[in-house]
Amino acid sequence: MKNGWLVAAGLLSTAASLLHVATIIGSPDWYRFFGAGEELARAAERGSAMPGLVTAAIAAILAVWALYAFSAAGLVRRLPMLRTVLVLITGVYLLRGLALVPLLVFKPQLVDTFAIVSSVIVLCYGLTYAVGTWLAWPSLRSTITLHHV
Repeated sequence: MKNGWLVAAGLLSTAASLLHVATIIGSPDWYRFFGAGEELARAAERGSAMPGLVTAAIAAILAVWALYAFSAAGLVRRLPMLRTVLVLITGVYLLRGLALVPLLVFKPQLVDTFAIVSSVIVLCYGLTYAVGTWLAWPSLRSTITLHHV
């Protein structure tokens, strides 16, 4: 049976990746709506390639993260450093989600609805990766064996 948590994690990262691609295709208002910031939105309005390149890079990273989740779930071939990469992905998502806490304590004036909603969403992504990775951990052992000659 496939690890449903990791399948869900892969689908979440895929959705996030596609949302970033849609933002590139959409107008500068998409950058604003999805919290990229006014500077990026204005650069997009000026026709700068920078917002698209940055957003495409994020989309590509999220797509790779999805592949790692799907790999650990057994849906695609085994990718290198599977355990390590899954732990790093989980950590990035959890840290991004939890970054809201010190902001609420030390700079509450910077916290808006988008910051709260996006942090909760990303925290859910991290928890999904964490549970899936934890459940799959024994089966994610390296298959490389070294033989002495």
